[in-house]
Amino acid sequence: MPMTPRWLDTEERRAWLAYVEFSTHLSDHLNRQLRRDAGLTHADYTLLAHLSSVPDRTLTMSELAQRLKITRSRLTHAVTRLQQAGYVDRCDDPANRRDQLAVLTAQGSRLLERAAPGHVEAVRRAVFDALTREQVRQFAEIGEAVNAALQRVDAAQDDQEVLPWRRR
Repeated sequence: MPMTPRWLDTEERRAWLAYVEFSTHLSDHLNRQLRRDAGLTHADYTLLAHLSSVPDRTLTMSELAQRLKITRSRLTHAVTRLQQAGYVDRCDDPANRRDQLAVLTAQGSRLLERAAPGHVEAVRRAVFDALTREQVRQFAEIGEAVNAALQRVDAAQDDQEVLPWRRR
């Protein structure tokens, strides 16, 4: 028996459309800023930032794919490109021969140090300068609530292979 759609009401539709528009616009804004100032895409910056935030600046490719929420194939292409530029190294994982490690290089770390101030300023101008402290708190709570709901939905699915970052 087909379920009856639970259509969005006026405020929900307003919120959803605002989110879709600002997330697309923000992604484009941050991509342009990073390309102009550092020669990086926002996706590459995020990958490097994840590596910089962990001990030894090293993650397995599986863990990195999960953190970035991308397929292993897409991650492999990104890491290969960043490796060719000298920003990331890749090696076999001695703890698991089926996986590889991505390692932020000293050159990649220096690139992040140069790119971070402009990126943070772009985020601040586009997002946080437009919000009150109360709205920042609410924004964080909303993001955490939606992420928790998505994690529950993902965990409840019978076939975990549908998660993009689990695909090879």
